[in-house]
Amino acid sequence: MKPFQQQPLRRRLIGAAAAALCTFGALGPLQAQTAAWPSAKPIRLVVGFAAGGTTDVMARIVAKSLSDSLGQSVVVDNKPGASSNVAASEVIRAQPDGYTFLVAPTSTETANPYLFKQNINPARDLTPIAGIGRSQMYLVVKPQSTFKDARELVDFARKNPGKLSYASSGAGTPPHLAAELFKQAAGIFAVHIPYRGAAPALQDVLGGQADYVMDPGIAFPHVRSGKARMLAVAGSKRSPFFPEVPTLSELGFKAELDLWFGIWSPNGTPAEINARMAREVAKALTQAHSKERYDALGAEPVGLDTADFKALLASEAKQLSTLIRDKNISAD
Repeated sequence: MKPFQQQPLRRRLIGAAAAALCTFGALGPLQAQTAAWPSAKPIRLVVGFAAGGTTDVMARIVAKSLSDSLGQSVVVDNKPGASSNVAASEVIRAQPDGYTFLVAPTSTETANPYLFKQNINPARDLTPIAGIGRSQMYLVVKPQSTFKDARELVDFARKNPGKLSYASSGAGTPPHLAAELFKQAAGIFAVHIPYRGAAPALQDVLGGQADYVMDPGIAFPHVRSGKARMLAVAGSKRSPFFPEVPTLSELGFKAELDLWFGIWSPNGTPAEINARMAREVAKALTQAHSKERYDALGAEPVGLDTADFKALLASEAKQLSTLIRDKNISAD
């Protein structure tokens, strides 16, 4: 009976050895591909907005530096639609071979899943790599406004609920969410007027159709020329571009929401590739020409490594999901 009892064991050992050989055989090309990355084809940075916007310009700044440092062409592929959901869906479906990445505002992961009815979940379906920059939002009024500072605006709004209106770049966009945080912190009610973009929202504030706006930085030329007035910064710190303007938190209204941007890869992309991409992005953001171009956007080339980027995403998702649920905000 002994030879008969040993037979299944031999078969199991042989089967295990064969499986191991197959695994090593499959790993061999993958390891070789990872070691040679990037060499097979151009790297694609998918952006969910049209050319010329903040996300697109940041992606192009990073792409240029990556092309130089990696010795491989890096191209920006614009796939606008649904606040970056179209672009995110494309990257989720892409081969995880290190040649497709998403560049997007953090709201793609931290707000969109709570604003849209969608089948994707970037927090589950994508891998965060690094933060690539930050811009801030600013409480802006027309120059003829009687409010000299944010406290005066709040005092009026508290005494006259519903008499003030604010413009935004659209329901569920970061400027809208920042304005809702401000209303919540200040204990005021103002009427929301959504627009299709930050530019028309700002123009109607300047024209008097709305009283104020949380502007994502496009008002800078108007503020500097005296055609608009900036009352406060809705961020975690004062702006390097307008250091004399206080934050809302300094004035007693805890409303902080910076606009962060980052890069993600499809799940399953080799960790070594993601790690190298994070290192190369960090180097790109320290270059002088990057700072110059970010300055022109009214943004800062503040990089976040993978751990810090993940921590930011988790914190922002908690903040925004609570706000969206409590205020019943929807983008659909």
